[in-house]
Amino acid sequence: MSDELLCSPLEDLHLELGGRLVPFAGWNMPVMYSSILTEHQAVRSAVGVFDISHMGQFVVTGADAGSWLNGLLANDLGKLSDGTGQYTFLLNEQGGVIDDLIVYRESPERYFLVVNASKVAEDASWMTSHLQGEVEFSDESSQWAGMAIQGPEASAAFASAFPGEELPSRNGLARLADGSIVCRTGYTGEDGFELFCASESACAIFQRFMEAGATPCGLGARDSLRLEMGYPLNGSDLSPERTPLEAGLGFFVALDKGDFVGRDAMVAQKKEGLDQRLVGIEYLEKGAPPRSHYPVTDADGEVLGELASGVLSPSLGKGIGMAYLPIAFTKPGTEVWIDVRGRRFPAQVVKKPFYKPTTIPA
Repeated sequence: MSDELLCSPLEDLHLELGGRLVPFAGWNMPVMYSSILTEHQAVRSAVGVFDISHMGQFVVTGADAGSWLNGLLANDLGKLSDGTGQYTFLLNEQGGVIDDLIVYRESPERYFLVVNASKVAEDASWMTSHLQGEVEFSDESSQWAGMAIQGPEASAAFASAFPGEELPSRNGLARLADGSIVCRTGYTGEDGFELFCASESACAIFQRFMEAGATPCGLGARDSLRLEMGYPLNGSDLSPERTPLEAGLGFFVALDKGDFVGRDAMVAQKKEGLDQRLVGIEYLEKGAPPRSHYPVTDADGEVLGELASGVLSPSLGKGIGMAYLPIAFTKPGTEVWIDVRGRRFPAQVVKKPFYKPTTIPA
């Protein structure tokens, strides 16, 4: 392992469980334990547990915490009540996505943010450079270990692992008696939650969820699960050169709430109209697994764009992906072709999600 890679508090347990560790976002993380297919199916049919200790945690406090954050983030924090959270974006002045994250309001003067691993330092630098008013910003990423428990049986696993405790409602946050934070969110489309705890408690809690029936799952299954739902991955589907409107995520942008960083650029973009948009693409027949950067072409072979993400869907048994395409090619049903190392496979633009879970998260 490279000396430059960060280690999860759960690393020894991953190795004990036979986890295959790979570099990811500057961390040494498990890509799988048994197989991606087995772990993917465990989440869709029962419950899985993922190590997400690589993700970052910020705490923002102070009398002006809410108004300051609302001037930096794209969604409207005014819609939050205590103990609730929302998906949102940290944008640059051009409306490009620095990071997509979840912000939870614990009280009017305290907010808990969960950010992407590869963006912790950049996010912290950006946010602190914009500090104003009575606000205190703290990067607590090194203090927390994290895990995501996902699947139709996630609630039962929580009840077994933490008897007497209660899960918050969907998109909610709660603090447990041991000081852990539970967030009722996820990245798979299934019911579930994310739990952040003290680093020294991580292995014991992870094992408690395994004893409650959760299958340990790696980043490989996490990627195939999120892509089946059409959830974006920062750095692949989202970037500083693309706005949330281009990514098809305008629902999470409150252009009517007042000024925030990136708003003017998106107002202008909405007025002028989009040139490209991120769409879902699905194979029409069996073919080589689609991967990021594979060209997307029209029937004549003219390159329209490239896959931002791609995978052979375990649930659907076909190739799926997402790509930024010219507006004329974004209508569902539009036929395109995926070029896989010189071989072209027919596909079509489809509505997201590609897969609809059979259980509805509470």
